[in-house]
Amino acid sequence: MTFAMPSLRVYRASDEFARELAARVARWLLIALGLVIMLVGLPLVALPGHLGLPLMVVGLMIVLRNSFSAKRRFVQMQRAHPNMVFPIRRLMRREPEIVQVFWQQYLRVERLVLPRRVRFAVKGRRALKRRFRRQAV
Repeated sequence: MTFAMPSLRVYRASDEFARELAARVARWLLIALGLVIMLVGLPLVALPGHLGLPLMVVGLMIVLRNSFSAKRRFVQMQRAHPNMVFPIRRLMRREPEIVQVFWQQYLRVERLVLPRRVRFAVKGRRALKRRFRRQAV
């Protein structure tokens, strides 16, 4: 008595379906993880130390890598408001320029909040620049 082996095509189709389903579930879980990280970082942005901004950037990176609609909206936002999105894009690079982004954001906030005669950062930077220029000569 001989037994016929069932066709392997049935098993391959179900394996592909299982892989595709696992990939979709993994993508949704990563999107949810990114959103949770961004939600945790949101209240921390207002606290001193600015720990929330790097958390939000990490969460945004996770979401953007796994969601096509989020990528599309991010590009639309970038086109509509390039000055707001550019610092986030600089922080999402492989080697982010954290100090430069922090400094530019600090100058923007100082310009929005403080009157021109009270701004500390610009005056302090100019004074340091003059001091180092005198020492170099």
